[in-house]
Amino acid sequence: MMKRFAFTMIELIFVIIVVGILSVLAMPSFNRDPLAEATEQLANHIRYTQHLAMVDDRFDSNNPQWYSEMWTLFIRQVNDVNNGGQNEWFYEVFSDRSNDGESTALEEATDPLTGDTLGNGTFNNTVDDNKIINLTRKYGIQNIVITGGTDAKGSPVTARRITFDNLGRPYRRASWAINDNWRGYLITTNMVITLTGEDNRQATITVVPETGYVSTHIPQ
Repeated sequence: MMKRFAFTMIELIFVIIVVGILSVLAMPSFNRDPLAEATEQLANHIRYTQHLAMVDDRFDSNNPQWYSEMWTLFIRQVNDVNNGGQNEWFYEVFSDRSNDGESTALEEATDPLTGDTLGNGTFNNTVDDNKIINLTRKYGIQNIVITGGTDAKGSPVTARRITFDNLGRPYRRASWAINDNWRGYLITTNMVITLTGEDNRQATITVVPETGYVSTHIPQ
């Protein structure tokens, strides 16, 4: 005589509960936090700038401005003429090989994950809406303020730049003046970058002197 096997009601309920739990765990989160995404992206690209500086030593004894080619992340604010003059925040990662303080498409880094150029590729006062570096259009960032970062000369941050040498040490900016005392721009206090989102929450990125260690603080 053949026996019939079947699930009991309790077993079916247990299976349904387990499947439900697994489904919830497997579902992607739709509660995006644009401020957190922007902060982590910018922090990661600061780390990437440091990495580029350490693997691409720009020292050249035949170039009296070689230090201006150290890898730099430049945070910029522009009036985008393509979007009614709205203020937009974006940034560039580049090595200033033309020694003029600005970047061109040939000098800009490329994001290793997306393949996107980390810059606007031009001197024009615009930036593409769909670029990941456009923090206002992509993440709704309303303002960016940099504080601290006092350098060896005793000067606080003025230009919104952070530069790294081949040892990964952070500078307030790279100099593009011939025979300048570029070592004087080495930061001696924490540099704090504060991002303000559309909901007026603020997140911070801190870059410490000497090691260039980068940390973030994102409010809940």
